[in-house]
Amino acid sequence: MKIKIIGSGGCVSIPRPLCQCRICREARIKGVPYARCGCSLYLEDLNLLIDTPEDINAALNRADVKEIDTILFSHADPDHTMGIRVIEQLKMDWLARSVGITCSQPLTVGAMPEITKELRRQCSKYGSMLEYYEDMGLAKVENMNHMDKNGIHIEFVPVDESGTVTVFVIENHHQKVIYAPCDVKPFPDHLLFYKADVLIIGNTIVGDHLKDGFVLDETNDLRKELFVMKEIVELKDKYQIGKVIITHLEEDWGKSYDDYLRLQKQYDGIEFAYDGMKILLPTS
Repeated sequence: MKIKIIGSGGCVSIPRPLCQCRICREARIKGVPYARCGCSLYLEDLNLLIDTPEDINAALNRADVKEIDTILFSHADPDHTMGIRVIEQLKMDWLARSVGITCSQPLTVGAMPEITKELRRQCSKYGSMLEYYEDMGLAKVENMNHMDKNGIHIEFVPVDESGTVTVFVIENHHQKVIYAPCDVKPFPDHLLFYKADVLIIGNTIVGDHLKDGFVLDETNDLRKELFVMKEIVELKDKYQIGKVIITHLEEDWGKSYDDYLRLQKQYDGIEFAYDGMKILLPTS
């Protein structure tokens, strides 16, 4: 399987608009991998994109993606969905439509049923954006709990009984990747997670000393919502995972690409994502 991290940033992309901190100034000067778009993933084997943050257009162009047939959504938070207008930009030809030619190959848009419901409530002046793209013939929306195509199986594992957040398990006959970008704490317990080659996971606070010297003490409520590095190590060991890649890296963590390179030397089999990162998987 050929998998690429299109965007490795968090709720706030890097550089943050107007910010003059060290991380944002460096990102403006150097670009990728110091700069980060919102969190998204591309599976080349299926021309499949997971999530559409606001800056998905820039991320796709930067990653030189050539084709998209399917878009999956992990959950309906704005930082993962507000770039949904990419559907129109990928599939609408206004000149052709002006002479009566409509889209012949609409995108497949898939999500678990509760997530689809939430996506349908996101509106523009035309009403539901998703329904607008359906009506225009640009998208074919499907409720999904799994997907099988070209010898690849994708299982949608709900984080909890609400069914509003997804962990994706992507596998073929000899490779397994878990993609858990956001809102996945507490992490669900599932047999499918065992012995995965790679876990790509977000929402992890990296370090106790964050942007502008902020100290994250043991009583901070963020620890209830987000993982800390110790918990990532525990997940890796529990499920006997080959490698963990931490994505959804927030500007608030106050760390540059170079800082993450230094940090990952402290951990066995744990890396930090960057935009355009190709996931290397065993071939047999």
